[in-house]
Amino acid sequence: MRTLTLAPVALLALALAACQADSREQAPRPLPDPTTALTTQQLNDQIISGLRQRGQFDWNAASVHTVWSALQQSDHVLSVGYQPAGNRDLRLPDDARRAAEWEQARAQVLALILAEEQKAHPDLTLDKLRVFEPNALPVLTVTVRELGTLKALRASGLVRYAEPMGYEPHGAAAAAPTANRPAAGALSSGCGNNTATAGLTPSSDYTVFPDGSKSSWHQQDQYHGIRTAWGQSTGRGQKVLIIDTGSSADQENLGAAFNQGQSTGRTIERLVTLPRNTIFGIPYGATETPNDDCGHGTSMAGACAAPRGTDGAAAGVAYNANLIVVRAATDVFLDASREVQGVTDAFLLAANRPDVRIVSMSMGRLTSSGQMADAIRYAYGKGKLIFCAAGTSFDWSAGWVGVIYPASLPEAVAVTGIKDDLKTRCDECHVGPAVEFTVVMQRASNNRRPLTLAMSGDAPSTVGGSSVATASMAGMAAVIWARYPSDTRAQLLNRLVAASSNRARRDASFGWGRVNVATAVGAPAL
Repeated sequence: MRTLTLAPVALLALALAACQADSREQAPRPLPDPTTALTTQQLNDQIISGLRQRGQFDWNAASVHTVWSALQQSDHVLSVGYQPAGNRDLRLPDDARRAAEWEQARAQVLALILAEEQKAHPDLTLDKLRVFEPNALPVLTVTVRELGTLKALRASGLVRYAEPMGYEPHGAAAAAPTANRPAAGALSSGCGNNTATAGLTPSSDYTVFPDGSKSSWHQQDQYHGIRTAWGQSTGRGQKVLIIDTGSSADQENLGAAFNQGQSTGRTIERLVTLPRNTIFGIPYGATETPNDDCGHGTSMAGACAAPRGTDGAAAGVAYNANLIVVRAATDVFLDASREVQGVTDAFLLAANRPDVRIVSMSMGRLTSSGQMADAIRYAYGKGKLIFCAAGTSFDWSAGWVGVIYPASLPEAVAVTGIKDDLKTRCDECHVGPAVEFTVVMQRASNNRRPLTLAMSGDAPSTVGGSSVATASMAGMAAVIWARYPSDTRAQLLNRLVAASSNRARRDASFGWGRVNVATAVGAPAL
């Protein structure tokens, strides 16, 4: 990320000296040309400054010029949340997309956008304006190129937000590389590393059970009481929906071999909500498949609910839970319009599935998304327990970038990772007041990360960051909820807190801390 250099400080000193020598009024600094888009560097500076000062960057609070610049520097796709005139209820009704007054507002907003865009593009038609298919939310995704359109939307009482979907800062533009700051994206893409890990040591890195399955070192009782908890509950009857990069078609343990050994009678679904690619808002290319081209989704599914089988692979925390793995993005950094749409639709899918109780997402972004917030609140209103990764970054940025979006939303349960000393964040993990729970996922002595499923085969891979902490936490919640299936979400959360290491006092960085699953499944009803 970009840091303050000596040059601006030196300039400031010279300016102060000039003021002392000459009391004449200084000319004001020229404002950016309102008809010229900000550069990516100027946009990134604004975003990084907001993150440093306020811990967040809200597009709704940014100027019209900034939002328009972000559209110009990306794919021109704008997400517009609409509402009836005079609406003051922040909660969206379930039937908002279909209610007559909301439909009328939608038509009026579309007409406004078309009229403004046609001032510069007279031949533009409505079918060329819309990008992604409408869903249950009162949201439009449209191609917008004109500054006047944004000004009109901001002035309209029919508009809740108007935000660029496809602009996010990246490390190469936001920070100059140094010896301690590699030139790479703001957040790790999380792709390309899910292959079998060489050099794993029995007894140290994993325990081999009599049936041949491997239990990762982080499942030891001294950290979360997982192995003892398995004597009472293994997640049977619960269904976890993982929003990620999909699952590998070559990993049989997430397919034909999902039921084996002690994992029996359960189901797995591989779905996709990621839309096709777009060029300047126009969809093109083949329809996406649920196959994982990244590797991250496969590793998350494995950490959460891989079978405890007889093939020698690593077992997941909730090895008898049902699983839905949704491919909603191409990698974990949600920096493309279609990824925002894919995640939105995945949360709506989870919301409308009565058999889903737990949602886990180990992806995120630096800036806000009103559309994703709408979808998460919709799912939350349907009673879903939503776990989101607090953020996984490089060592040089994890110390100051706080909890990322959407884990920072109050409807999400933010999870991060800690080392096995039980007091230090993992090297790449984000922390902050929004964190609610932590999961042990890095060994201080050798940096070993938890075991999971590789893209193919039975030899385990390893995965780190707040990502695996979140997937593991979702598995723990499934184990506990299976023990008390009549619990509401609030009651389940109370059990998690009551069995946590910081239950007496929530920590400002690590929240309620580590959950002891054995304590939670044995605790009396609350």
